Amino acid sequence: MTEHEPEKLNVAPGTPHDSLASETTFYVIGLALALLLTGVSFWVASTSSLWGPGIAVGLVVLAIAQMGVHLVFFLHITSGPDNTNNVLALAFGVLIVFLVMIGTIWIMSHMDANMMPDPALMNLQMQH
Repeated sequence: MTEHEPEKLNVAPGTPHDSLASETTFYVIGLALALLLTGVSFWVASTSSLWGPGIAVGLVVLAIAQMGVHLVFFLHITSGPDNTNNVLALAFGVLIVFLVMIGTIWIMSHMDANMMPDPALMNLQMQH
């Protein structure tokens, strides 16, 4: 390799690329992986050849892999020192989503417990 020859695909996913061709190649690789994981997820959900409780575990693993592909190939999240702000923003976003989900579940469970009629009262009404 000479001084003037560009390095071919010698860049980690998520880091800035020197050429449009290498950047496009990584986006195409990310797209292929995302499509593959999506297809496998649909297959796992619709097949009867897997053990029943294993389907949920498989879907969770595939979803985590899908998130990893999106983070690295499309959002360019890497472990480099110049990427600290992106990782902190991502962590804050995950925290907010977690708080909203837990708060929603908590509110709905309390509403279910407090808004539903008492079973003893319902039995009394059924007897009359």
